[in-house]
Amino acid sequence: MKRQKPPIRKPARPKRPRATSRAVATVPLPTGAARARLVAGIAQTILAGFDKHYHLFRQMSVMAKDRFERGAWHEVVEAHGERIHMYDQRVREAVNTLSRRHLQAVDVELWPEVKLAYMALLYGHLQPECAETFFNSVASRILKRRYYNNKHVFYRPAISTEHLYGKEPTYRCYYPRHSSLPGVLRDIILGFGLKSRFEDLDRDVDQLVAAFHGMHDQPEVMEDNCQVQVLHSLFYRNKAAYLVGRLINGSSEYPFVVPMRRTADGAIYLDALLLKPGHIAQVFSLGRAYFMVNMEVPAAYVDFLQSIMPRKPRAELYTLLGLQKQGKTLFYRDMLDHLRHSQDRFEVAPGTRGMVMVVFTLPSFPYVFKVIRDWFDPPKDTSREEVKDRYLYVKTHDRVGRLADTLEFSDVAFPKERFSEELIAEFKRKAPSHFHVVGNRIVIKHLYIERRMVPLDLYLQTASAELRREMVRAFGDCLRELAGANIFPGDILLKNFGVNRYGRVVCYDYDELVPLLDAVFRPLPSYDEDGNALPSYGVGPRDMFPEEFPTFMFSDPDARAIFLEEHPELVTPRFWIRQQERIRAGEMEEFFPYPQEVRFARTAAAPVVDVPSALRGW
Repeated sequence: MKRQKPPIRKPARPKRPRATSRAVATVPLPTGAARARLVAGIAQTILAGFDKHYHLFRQMSVMAKDRFERGAWHEVVEAHGERIHMYDQRVREAVNTLSRRHLQAVDVELWPEVKLAYMALLYGHLQPECAETFFNSVASRILKRRYYNNKHVFYRPAISTEHLYGKEPTYRCYYPRHSSLPGVLRDIILGFGLKSRFEDLDRDVDQLVAAFHGMHDQPEVMEDNCQVQVLHSLFYRNKAAYLVGRLINGSSEYPFVVPMRRTADGAIYLDALLLKPGHIAQVFSLGRAYFMVNMEVPAAYVDFLQSIMPRKPRAELYTLLGLQKQGKTLFYRDMLDHLRHSQDRFEVAPGTRGMVMVVFTLPSFPYVFKVIRDWFDPPKDTSREEVKDRYLYVKTHDRVGRLADTLEFSDVAFPKERFSEELIAEFKRKAPSHFHVVGNRIVIKHLYIERRMVPLDLYLQTASAELRREMVRAFGDCLRELAGANIFPGDILLKNFGVNRYGRVVCYDYDELVPLLDAVFRPLPSYDEDGNALPSYGVGPRDMFPEEFPTFMFSDPDARAIFLEEHPELVTPRFWIRQQERIRAGEMEEFFPYPQEVRFARTAAAPVVDVPSALRGW
């Protein structure tokens, strides 16, 4: 049943600064030493803006440890939302400062020299790649995007990030041959200096040892180079802290992640040892909130993470570390590189076409591109700004592994010959104001980019009976977990959900998404013999009727029957109202980005560890 949706309560969208449009001709550019001082002043102002940004960014990450120790979960949520906007705030400040101090900064002729002066300042800088991206952001606003991939900005990285060393090592090394594996693991845990007490560290260390020994069916001999390497900072997200490391023995490397959590009374316990690549990849999923990590040299952290997750693009790793602007920069470079080395064409994305977005894809590139239409066909009654607000809301919210992360771009130029005729016609019909042909290029004014998934409705059409049941169950789990995070998708048709590369059901359509607390869940009315509701029954714009959900979700009666069997509570108002009550009471659910079966048992007695004889020295 379609209902008019309420306006979403969202964080304020930072307004882009307007570069001063002074007539440069009235302020002639200086020459000689005066010009050099002007160029140096512009470069120094931009770098000062970035350094301020990274100082605040890192300070917020340092405070994540304190928030975890205190169990200040609502502060965690606030800090995550605040950090999303920090970058744009610093860019706005830098643009305003340049507009006040250097009136001639709007002259495009200066910027090749500014870029060279800026490069000189980055020698020895510990975040040069991020500082280059900040330069590009400022330049794009000052110059009003009067360039495409040219000498005015850092189209390619100019400063190498290899072998950058800060005051502290990026990771610490421990040697089981000099001690024992239990002793090393205990030293690692205590080395992070967490102030809270541990529930039972001896028990947890024994379970870690048992899990490490269970990696192989046959005993493994400790080699001379055996060592455990652990990143210097814990990774904080939601209610957990994650220890990230790798065990090296001979020519073998074993990546691992150890989640740490808190009991209700504030004690810390180790929850699992994640060794399988799939489990580690789920922890580092873009479908969740970004991590808070205290990094002096972010490139070194990315290098370490890519060594344990080689299939993860560097763009995703930077984004996961909270440096989403750097992630965007790398993604854009990767996309251009892919275009340069491929020949297929952009085409309309497969699946049911939506009423809000034009969605297209490049078959050889695992992403979809989404452009808001200029108008929406009935019954859609939303607006462009409402759609953009919902995407911003998702960006600042905890996505609990059930909402796709998006990259937002403006004024993106594509080779015209790579667009299919069908796609060009689709743009001309539905989004002409955001589609411009400039020479041999097509410029898209505004778009979102997401990882490509298989639409759930298409997935179920070809799935086996066993897999269909599994995916229908996963769809209900998706709705349940989103509700626990105060999110209701609004439009719960299967076409708005997809199956990602890990086989997880994820929502990727946000134009009707609302906070769960904004919805009103009601039972269906009773009717008399004439079909009149008893009593007189009105329907408000926020009203939802869970008993109707299965009818709209599933056209296939078999899939509908499976859903009712697996999730009978989801079609009753009681479930949704109870979730609202918990949220209003301040309760925050705990979400686990790894299977329940890998979690450690938290019994009073430590487990008996059967250590193979070849590993007794561990």
